[in-house]
Amino acid sequence: MDLRKIKALIDLLEKSNLSELEIKEGEESVRLSRQMQPGPMMVAAPMPAPQYAEPARPASTATPALAATAQEAQPKAAKEVPEGHTMRSPMVGTYYASPNPDAPPFVKIGQAVKAGDTLGIIEAMKMFNPIEADVSGIIRAILVEGGQPIEFDEPMFIIG
Repeated sequence: MDLRKIKALIDLLEKSNLSELEIKEGEESVRLSRQMQPGPMMVAAPMPAPQYAEPARPASTATPALAATAQEAQPKAAKEVPEGHTMRSPMVGTYYASPNPDAPPFVKIGQAVKAGDTLGIIEAMKMFNPIEADVSGIIRAILVEGGQPIEFDEPMFIIG
């Protein structure tokens, strides 16, 4: 492998938040890794835990503040994701709903799709990867927005 390519890979590793990078070209391969410096660490925010509504308590045992909180929690539970097949992200990257900013989105809620239809694109390492439906059905929910960073196995679509 050319020394200039290796230097470019080192620069890429230094500019990114990656700790390891491995590239294979034919029979040649280069693996670069670095130890992270102690200090501030970027950590992905954890996914919020599912919200479950508490069963209503009799008014005599609940204080007014607790009764109001229990009543507020019930409408939130009603906004749950519809039932159906959950399409999950196959990779980490940036999700795009359309092929370019001026184009309409690949899919909309209520649209019928067939297995193999493109639902969106995930950009990872300057590569645009089409995300295809793995089942046929109707788009019940779109759980991600265009331009949003997306994690591996993150729910993206509900197809019913």
